[in-house]
Amino acid sequence: MRIGIVVHGPNIIDSGYALKLIELLKEYGDVSVRLGGTMGRTAVIDASLENVIDISKKLVPSDSLKIFHDDNVDMIFLLNYGKSDVTGQVFGYKVYNHYAEKITDNDIPVIQIERPGEEDGSIIPWNNDSKIVKELSQKLNLAIVTPEEVYDNHIRQDNPGFNQRIVHGVSPGENIMVNSVVIGKTNSDRLTLIAKDNRIVDIVGGELKVHGLEKLGDVDLDSAIIKTGLLRKSKVTPRVISTDKPRDFKITFLDHAGEDVYRFRDSSVVITVGDDTTLISSDILYRFDIPIIGITDGDLDKVVEDGFKVKNSIIFEVESGFDDIVGQDIKRIIFEGKRESCSYSNIDEVKDKIVEIINNINCKYKISYIE
Repeated sequence: MRIGIVVHGPNIIDSGYALKLIELLKEYGDVSVRLGGTMGRTAVIDASLENVIDISKKLVPSDSLKIFHDDNVDMIFLLNYGKSDVTGQVFGYKVYNHYAEKITDNDIPVIQIERPGEEDGSIIPWNNDSKIVKELSQKLNLAIVTPEEVYDNHIRQDNPGFNQRIVHGVSPGENIMVNSVVIGKTNSDRLTLIAKDNRIVDIVGGELKVHGLEKLGDVDLDSAIIKTGLLRKSKVTPRVISTDKPRDFKITFLDHAGEDVYRFRDSSVVITVGDDTTLISSDILYRFDIPIIGITDGDLDKVVEDGFKVKNSIIFEVESGFDDIVGQDIKRIIFEGKRESCSYSNIDEVKDKIVEIINNINCKYKISYIE
């Protein structure tokens, strides 16, 4: 039997259960494993699992499922470790339904293993009643939860209108990220986002962050990727891997954390714009020993437990609201509207040019050097 396994998120990897489950499923057939989502990539690298879990492509989980479907495997597993049983089951419901919309025939069993090792852990047979579900339930001591139970307990009451979306399993004080942009903070255990004309205009159960909404722009609430809390909770020792450095000094520009940061791994330095973008990107680029020049305004939201930065990185903190303005001028002047440049010889030359740009804007700033 050919088994496709989609691993989602850093928690299932950091907990050690991803590898345990992969080894267990090998008892049932030949397995192929790929990542679904973005933040799990650093966890795969830190755990030295690149040869076990395919991280070569940036794919949403439903697309990873579809790859296995198109490859005509016999069974597909989705491994996840949500922050609660509610978030994990709702995540699986949305992923499975997005996947089902992308295929024409739905005859390959899709089974989710959620929060293994926890008392509220579960196994969800999304479109089948395979006997392997019962076997794994007993081996892993996980309750079998049906799709109907997930729908009745968590989805039915959503009343999904054209302009609102309920976010499940939240806790007060958590950051709200929509498509990798922090747009607010929760103040309740129930959160509803409200949009008009593809713009988020209100929130129930939290407070909106105007600057974040401006950066987010238009959004389709039905398809948006919404997360709350930390993207990666575990305390980790980051693993640095060697990469081929460019012959010429190459700088690249990044102004949105939702971009595929991993494609910048051949850069000499990456300029990042925005507090959250700088934090997330520097943490990823640390694994490839790539310094950053971050343009921030001190409006930092904690989205990972620890944010690592390579030695010799430079952080500019400008006046509130000026990070995007400075970023636009950097892209126009240094990059001439493009994403990369080889016009500078070292990081100090780039820093000096940014200082010149900021001074021309007449904006106050301070510089921090990472040692």
